[in-house]
Amino acid sequence: MDGMSEVSEVSAEQWRVWRSFYAMRRQLDRALENQLQTDSAISSADYEILLAIFESTEKRLRSRDLAERIGWEKSRISHQVSRMTARGLLNRTECEDDLRGTWVEITAEGRRATLGAMRGHTRAIREFFFDVLDERELAALLSVSDKVLAAVAPAPCDPA
Repeated sequence: MDGMSEVSEVSAEQWRVWRSFYAMRRQLDRALENQLQTDSAISSADYEILLAIFESTEKRLRSRDLAERIGWEKSRISHQVSRMTARGLLNRTECEDDLRGTWVEITAEGRRATLGAMRGHTRAIREFFFDVLDERELAALLSVSDKVLAAVAPAPCDPA
């Protein structure tokens, strides 16, 4: 028995699928990151935060809500927001109703950066992703994505 089969119940074909998927995901992330850096001089982390706040009703989110919305740890949010605040993309203000809470607000410069990034980012997503898949493949990918997300998503809290 080879070492790989002793470690897992994953077939050689399944490993091939996994490695291909993993490489595709990493290369797509890298291509989209490069596009944002080249076209807009912002990182994908910047864009993710800017877009979440830009799409919010009040153009601001509490730090904890921002962390929950994009699935980051609070400490990562804090560090990234600090860097973006120093660059003039965001402002932090204290919550009036909760002295422990902080609002993260998008600035005029942050709005310009977001709007500037959106067109190129959308074009890159279309070029690298949607244009290379047909409708059947997209439907299959949606189904696969939903199944994997359901398998890895934390169980909802029991309110009882």
